[in-house]
Amino acid sequence: MASLNKRRDTDLLKLMMSDFQVEMINDSLHEFFVHFHGPSDSLYQGGVWKIRVGLPDAYPYVSPSIAFVNKIYHPNVDERSGSVCLDVIKQAWSPMYDLVNVFEVFLPQLLLYPNPSDPLNREAGALMMEDSDAYEQTVKEYCQAYAKAEDGEAGLEAKLSDNEFSEDDDSDSDY
Repeated sequence: MASLNKRRDTDLLKLMMSDFQVEMINDSLHEFFVHFHGPSDSLYQGGVWKIRVGLPDAYPYVSPSIAFVNKIYHPNVDERSGSVCLDVIKQAWSPMYDLVNVFEVFLPQLLLYPNPSDPLNREAGALMMEDSDAYEQTVKEYCQAYAKAEDGEAGLEAKLSDNEFSEDDDSDSDY
């Protein structure tokens, strides 16, 4: 068990030393927030999201739980819970990955290349396939309303109280 704790601590320290802002929740090394900027050259560019991360006791052998706290319009993110449908985080997770991979590779790829044919947000998936211009407009409206950099904390406390994060939220999904 000590080696798992060492790996968790190392991954968390590596994430904290990267360009990402990390906020601990109740001084726990198992739950924290990461401020995530939308990737350049994407519809999400300029947006800042607060991501809640939960590390299970068996991390890194079990994937972290990842959820957007502020709203995002995306076919592969559940609008209500913020949970993410990302194969590499759910089914294909490997101890070879670390937390920095999640924020530097996996989440940017998710935002750059949504999969509307297997959506968690069916409305977003359908709109993306049926009317890409309307989908892009809706994404931009959500970014403006919920993910403005200067409003990074606006509305998040209400969202947190409405949507308590738990690993059970993710376990109901096949993703």
